[in-house]
Amino acid sequence: MKRDVVRVRVMLRAALVLAFAMPSAASALPSFDQVHAQWRSSDWLLLASDGEVLERTRVDRSARRGEWVALADVSPALREAIVVSEDKRFYEHSGVDWRGAAGAAWANLWNSRTRGASTVTMQLTGLLDDDPQHSGQRSITQKAGQAMSALWLERSWRKDQILEAYLNLVPFRGETVGLSALSLTLFGKAPSGLDDREAAVAAALVRSPNAPAVKVSARACRILHDMHDDGECKGLDAFLQLAFARPAPALLTTSPADEMLAPHFARRVAAELHPVAGQRVTSTLDAPLQRFARDTLTRTLTELNAPAHRRNVQDGAVVVLDNATGNVLAWVGSSGALSAARDVDSVLALRQAGSTLKPFLYAQAIDERRLTTVSLLNDAPLDLPAGGGLYIPQNYDKDFKGWISARTALGSSLNVPAVRTLVMVTPHRFGRTLATLGLPLTHDGDYYGFSLALGSADVTLLSLTNAYRALANGGVARPTFDLPRGSTTHPPAGTRVFSADAAYIVTTVLSDNNARTRTFGFDSPLATRFYSAVKTGTSKDMRDNWTVGFTSRYTVGVWVGNADGSPMWDVSGVTGASPIWAAVVGYLHRQFPSRPPAPPAGVVRSHVTFENAVEPARDDWFLAGTQIDNVALAADAGSARTGPSTKGSPRIASPTDGTIFALDPDIPASRQRIGFERASGSPPKSAWRLDGKPMGEIERVAWLPWPGRHTLELLDPNGNVADTVHFEVRGATARKAAGPVGPAGASGAAASRRPAQG
Repeated sequence: MKRDVVRVRVMLRAALVLAFAMPSAASALPSFDQVHAQWRSSDWLLLASDGEVLERTRVDRSARRGEWVALADVSPALREAIVVSEDKRFYEHSGVDWRGAAGAAWANLWNSRTRGASTVTMQLTGLLDDDPQHSGQRSITQKAGQAMSALWLERSWRKDQILEAYLNLVPFRGETVGLSALSLTLFGKAPSGLDDREAAVAAALVRSPNAPAVKVSARACRILHDMHDDGECKGLDAFLQLAFARPAPALLTTSPADEMLAPHFARRVAAELHPVAGQRVTSTLDAPLQRFARDTLTRTLTELNAPAHRRNVQDGAVVVLDNATGNVLAWVGSSGALSAARDVDSVLALRQAGSTLKPFLYAQAIDERRLTTVSLLNDAPLDLPAGGGLYIPQNYDKDFKGWISARTALGSSLNVPAVRTLVMVTPHRFGRTLATLGLPLTHDGDYYGFSLALGSADVTLLSLTNAYRALANGGVARPTFDLPRGSTTHPPAGTRVFSADAAYIVTTVLSDNNARTRTFGFDSPLATRFYSAVKTGTSKDMRDNWTVGFTSRYTVGVWVGNADGSPMWDVSGVTGASPIWAAVVGYLHRQFPSRPPAPPAGVVRSHVTFENAVEPARDDWFLAGTQIDNVALAADAGSARTGPSTKGSPRIASPTDGTIFALDPDIPASRQRIGFERASGSPPKSAWRLDGKPMGEIERVAWLPWPGRHTLELLDPNGNVADTVHFEVRGATARKAAGPVGPAGASGAAASRRPAQG
């Protein structure tokens, strides 16, 4: 009797407290939609253009929260385990389990071990009111207020909303909050995939989040018993020991491969936008293309380093741009696990461009009407004055091809003809063109000199790929975009670098497989079965290997090498970057077929024959007004430093302007000579003059050198200066004044010349 009286008093007291708490409870709790909207993951997400998650980066270090999980995406086992362990009559009561509350109150009066009766709904109201990281004993007044809030919540929320919010807000082990974070960190899977054992463990952690594995195992086993699945208790201790010992992953993801899908791009976006926890940033990247490019790069580098090859190449990068919009569709900054410097973003790293700059050089020369694609250039040994010595370019295969057309020179990537072309254009003007294309040259063209034709300047893969995009867009350079622009934003007007006509003509060369056969053969990765224009490049000592080109819709750039700058072993343009490039453009062509562009109005096509069958007859493209029917072989090879020679004009073949001669102290001064030679085709009556003193009309002069700076002139038959060079003699072994002039073949060897490094 006495016990019944006490029990009634407890219930009456609780009812009175509930009555007073009702008004405040009704006004304090948010709606389900508000709770859902206010939820913030501890990470910010980088999304592809279609919304697929590319990368997660943790920002909030105070707690570990994943994405909000809908109840439909929670495994049935977990829903059952939570109800069984926390609130058996969840689907029956209206927020407060009166039977459980009365039983708990009665037990707490007569038992030394207290017992709680909080329902899932009551616990949720506490999570909505309090910091979910803190919990503790509540007074009867607080319990009553929580019960009143639960009653109100049940009247305004559905049962599925209550359970969904509870699973997302409840704190678990350590810093983990919410089922998503727990499932991914502890079990490495999404909540939808939790089985009975994992669900029981998760439910056990709600009551004792930081308990040792033994206690969690015991409680989980009791939950499994209530779920009528006692068989899962076997081995549960060992399972929990392994789960707790496993280090938490750096990112909340179910796939380790996806963790590295776009890490470098994500860092770039983070530096630009500084996203906060829970923010979702949509990019221009195409997720399937990004994954394909990454996998292709990894697979190719793995093959190059297989025991049968051992090419010593571990890094690479891929960029894909949309020609029309400039959107970045793929950005693979590293080879990932293959790299010893995986954090280096090779898309933005400065590397030597190699032969990839040649198309821009020929486009400028064609635009300036200095060349056509049928103009003959002499691929023969060449030395040019360069600062403190001579610049002596070599071809990739150390061989020379003789007279070849500009089309063949560009298509086969021959170096000497490119340098001869730069002599016509001048390094200064070509440097300005490259800067206008957006290439990050740190100096003007004169600083690089003639080596600029062969790519001595440092560029980034992104800037180089976008420069090729300018060719694809008819010679107009525009910026790239890695984040979507508003629908009302008009595309930038861009900067015209080349005429549409010159850009088209160079594109016909880059898409001409016949033009590159002298170097690459007929069958190479560059020879696609669809329209594409492409160029390779390899820097000095094989430190950088490039392949950049475009289809009618996309521009693709690939770089392979080593981030530490060490050289590769026997990796050329067609074995390193080109297979990756070919695979990526092939993938793009399957999505959107590539078709050749229509010729602009300012170009004409004409049939051309070559004298002495220097090259086979063919149809070729010209700027209107520059077309010819027959190409004659020039009678005078001349000196390439001043461009095409004029027949009959006296020219100095040797020495070249700027040469530095060093006298050898081990050779008697009287035995050392410097030869002065006229270019073939110069009139026989042309005369020499050194430092203002006549030297006669001898065809070849063997001059006894004298230290100092000298000016050598060649006069035409009328006594006018036709050509002039300046050179310097260093050393002090010759103790006489300038000696007599000797004819060609005089005894003695010419002083050594030190070439400048290219």
